[in-house]
Amino acid sequence: MYTQDRTRLRLIFFRAWQHYRQGLPLEGIEPLIVAVAGRHPEYHTFLENRDNRSDRDYPAESGQTNPFLHLAMHIAIAEQLSIDQPAGIRACYAALCATGSEHDAEHRMMDCLGETLWQAERGSGIPDMNAYLDCLARASGTDPPKR
Repeated sequence: MYTQDRTRLRLIFFRAWQHYRQGLPLEGIEPLIVAVAGRHPEYHTFLENRDNRSDRDYPAESGQTNPFLHLAMHIAIAEQLSIDQPAGIRACYAALCATGSEHDAEHRMMDCLGETLWQAERGSGIPDMNAYLDCLARASGTDPPKR
């Protein structure tokens, strides 16, 4: 699923949803894409109409959420949780889940992930995992992981 080609990446989302809707076997990352998309009914119609949406931009000024970015961030968090990387992310997630649903917890985590990625892009550097974990700890009301 990792590519710099925006169109190819977006087609992976459309193809996964199409396979799901047609009852075809899901392969590779497709089950995760479908699971995440399944929790977002507001994107179902969107995913069924790739002709009008695969090359669209979603500038921040438009006030519209980029569905590809939103779903991809859920997927990134799921992958981080699956291997507890950065170390300590599972504990923050568990604390967030204790105060709401898993989906709400992921959305709160996405705020921290988005901030971390924005800071990295702004500074032309790599994401600061310590800052990410600190943000997650603040959001979850836990102590930052030991480093």
